[in-house]
Amino acid sequence: MNFQITDDQRMLGETLQRFLRDNYPIEKRHEIAASEEGFSRDMWVQFAELGVIGALFDEESGGYGGSGTDLTVVFEALGRTLVVEPFLPTLLAGSLIAGRGSEEQKAVLEEVIAGTKLIAFAHGEPDGRYELEHVSTKAEEAGGKWKLTGNKSVVLGGGAAGLLVVSARTSGGTDDSDGISLFLVDGNVSGVLKRSYGTVDGYPAAEFAFDGAEGKLLGDRDTAFAAIEAAIARAIVAVSAEALGAMEVAKDLTVEYMHTRKQFGVIIGKFQALQHRMADVLIELEQMRSGLINAAAHLDGTRDMRERHVSAAKHLAGRIGRQVAEEAIQIHGGMGMTWEYPVGHYAKRITMIDHLFGDTDHHLERFIALG
Repeated sequence: MNFQITDDQRMLGETLQRFLRDNYPIEKRHEIAASEEGFSRDMWVQFAELGVIGALFDEESGGYGGSGTDLTVVFEALGRTLVVEPFLPTLLAGSLIAGRGSEEQKAVLEEVIAGTKLIAFAHGEPDGRYELEHVSTKAEEAGGKWKLTGNKSVVLGGGAAGLLVVSARTSGGTDDSDGISLFLVDGNVSGVLKRSYGTVDGYPAAEFAFDGAEGKLLGDRDTAFAAIEAAIARAIVAVSAEALGAMEVAKDLTVEYMHTRKQFGVIIGKFQALQHRMADVLIELEQMRSGLINAAAHLDGTRDMRERHVSAAKHLAGRIGRQVAEEAIQIHGGMGMTWEYPVGHYAKRITMIDHLFGDTDHHLERFIALG
């Protein structure tokens, strides 16, 4: 198995990082996150023109990437700048459309990759937690049309999405893996109620209530769980890479601060205790990178192998992320909690990523159960 990135992937990463460095300073990021939609459509089009959205999809879907390594290259760069544009919603919904859609349904991906169509995946529910099988939203067929009824919560990028991929139960019990289907739903159709908001770390999300909303079946009925699990695995690799990028910046900011901050007339970077703490951070970051590379390389493997490596990487992202965030804030002291200084925003994003798609404890238990 080859764990090396290609020249094209390296070039993509360097180009994206250079673009973000020149066009996405932390001040602009805050301004964008505070806007009405919570992201910039102009920036989204620029990302599309740069080819970054296309890197999330394989050639068959109209892109030029789509591998686990492509995802890590893109999302690590995004994490370094705390980009709030809807890359994660696009990856989630796009993976499901590409994997289960008809040729007519997959045609929408051309607009998605061009940056002119926004999509999102509505799966989580108010009374659910981390178990993907939990789906209580119902879909019933009448007169050749499917009608959806139920609620979805924390739908990332859902407020601005023109097209939703919605999971709904067409048979079985609420916690059965069998009996789950996927539907394409127009985000503005009758019977769809939504409330948009920004998450605590500044990313756009929405709550949805479906009251007889019409949807079009995506793939075969009752058989969507495996596709959902595979799409979430790709998303976990992506957010783990994003967390790694954010951790690297938090570490760099902390080391820089240690070389300038004086206490009792001495640069605090000379204190041996702080040196040891940052040395531990460096070691843990290398372990995080290794776990991420391993998970990315196994995305196309067997289900058991893929899920074990993905859970291992997500566990590391949560455990190591907490350590990096805590060390960064503690060493910075009060400075680290001010709005104007970036490190607090990185610590907040790292912490929130731990709770996306299952936290550290959840994935440790899952890794053990997968044996």
